Amino acid sequence: MGSSLLVRVGGPALFVLLWSTGFVGAKYGLPYADPLPFLVLRLALATTLLALLALVTRSPLPSSREQYGRASVVGVLLHAGYLGGVFTGIGLGVPAGVAAVITSLQPVLTAVLAVRVLGERLRGAQTAGLLLGVVGVVLVLAPGLRASAGSAGALPVGGLLACLVALASGTAATLYQKRHGGEVPLLSGTAVQYAAATVVLLLAAAVTGQHSVQWTHEFVLALGWLVVVLSLGAVLLLLVLLRHGSAAGVSSLLYLVPPATALEALVLFDERLAAVSVVGVVVAALGVALVVRPARRPLPVAA
Repeated sequence: MGSSLLVRVGGPALFVLLWSTGFVGAKYGLPYADPLPFLVLRLALATTLLALLALVTRSPLPSSREQYGRASVVGVLLHAGYLGGVFTGIGLGVPAGVAAVITSLQPVLTAVLAVRVLGERLRGAQTAGLLLGVVGVVLVLAPGLRASAGSAGALPVGGLLACLVALASGTAATLYQKRHGGEVPLLSGTAVQYAAATVVLLLAAAVTGQHSVQWTHEFVLALGWLVVVLSLGAVLLLLVLLRHGSAAGVSSLLYLVPPATALEALVLFDERLAAVSVVGVVVAALGVALVVRPARRPLPVAA
């Protein structure tokens, strides 16, 4: 009982903590590199490290072309589509808070589609939790959104479209992984994901003419953090959680990423939280708790 509770609570909590640091890494690294080359370097390094880890641990390889294909699809959607969309959107002028709001709508989209695609059923408490999550994210980011809108004016259409591509890609990757990725070996399969995404992003960088990289200490630190903590730690943990939980429940954890990022920004950059944002953190946490809480088993009926 104790160990299962630790896995059920500790795993999601660690995922939120790790995943939320991606915005911090992007803030440190993007001033010194174009978005797509930054991601190409990150995923190429992650591919190499995971392949070596799989070799050392003698992890099994995908057993068929079908498994290679499925891992590649997830990689292109989750890493090229989602990350490429977010980094491109921010690079085109979309505030990070706006990008976080758009991509944080993934749990709602995933939950709705999971009912039809995966046959998952939503309880009333889970539906309420999804709605609370949306409200909480909006409350957390509302002060920053108002400030961004007041200073920057109209948001760039291209950047917003890139964020919508990230939202759609992340949702599709979650559903596809839950339905088809359970039999793909974890280490070698994730290495295939990264390799496929690296090829797609490399082609995209060549087409768009992005090639600038400044090898400063800040960039190297950000790159190392994103490779080890995000691309290895957080993504592997995400795939493990998807194997043991529902797509709607796991994706609902993304509601906690913007609040966690806001708290990290407070500590690292002294960005103060408004009172409404603190309320939003509590509301979002309550929403996630409702979604991921297991259903009560009916009491046995006496004969």
